[in-house]
Amino acid sequence: MPPFRRLAFVVNPDKPGAAELTQELMEIAGRAGVKQVKLNKGRKLPRGYFKGCDACCVVGGDGTLLGAVRDAARQGIPIIGVNRGSLGFLTTFSAEEARTKFGILLGGAYRLASRSLLECKIGPGRRDVALNDVLIKNEVNSRLVRLEVFADGELVTDYYCDGIIFSSPTGSTAYNLAAGGPIIHPDAPVIAMTPICPHTLSNRTIIFRDKVKLRIFNRTEDSRLLVAMDGQRNSVVTEASIEISLAPRRLLLAQGRDYSHFGVMRQKLKWSGGLTDKK
Repeated sequence: MPPFRRLAFVVNPDKPGAAELTQELMEIAGRAGVKQVKLNKGRKLPRGYFKGCDACCVVGGDGTLLGAVRDAARQGIPIIGVNRGSLGFLTTFSAEEARTKFGILLGGAYRLASRSLLECKIGPGRRDVALNDVLIKNEVNSRLVRLEVFADGELVTDYYCDGIIFSSPTGSTAYNLAAGGPIIHPDAPVIAMTPICPHTLSNRTIIFRDKVKLRIFNRTEDSRLLVAMDGQRNSVVTEASIEISLAPRRLLLAQGRDYSHFGVMRQKLKWSGGLTDKK
């Protein structure tokens, strides 16, 4: 793979050790031949921050990485995720792995994973993308909501529930999983729709094909909807409907050549089955 020569860092200074690790990685980058380095310590990325960069290195948790998704996808550059948070499904490099592998990764020893993004349209000219999920719920947390869902113009059903999670395969291990939805391989070209605490016990997750166009109508009287993109950006919606589909652009994640998706699942979700250590 081509080496990275112009690198942008995004660091969450609230994560213990993140600032110090970032300084170490910047020094490694210099020794690896990186010619241009940017560093952003704020919670909000400056407009055009990734312009002219080959890659972005995020040092923090999955939330920090999700905050960089829109701009990285827009510029078409990969994200290198270094975990200083808790679970770390997306920021797959540990601090020690980053210290030992960062130099060779920047030199070209990596592979790129291409991940689906969800596109959400709210009224004319308002659209956003999410890597994990789009949550639709009542603006007031304590109120139930009635949502009517159409797929390619055909009525699916109406839900009386706390909300609905629309998840990408990447986001299937996030809010979707916590709400009882399935784990989906990140390469599967699908969208998962999982109702939250539906008032009909037979309502379960529905998996839609990649080309589906979903449309959601608010059928709750005297209420407004809250639309949350990756848990990062919230919008209060007064429009009649919301549209969700897979976005035409995708997000690139730079991973080590030995990356194993199911290895990450076993580690993060503590899968063990009947396996025991043999001596």
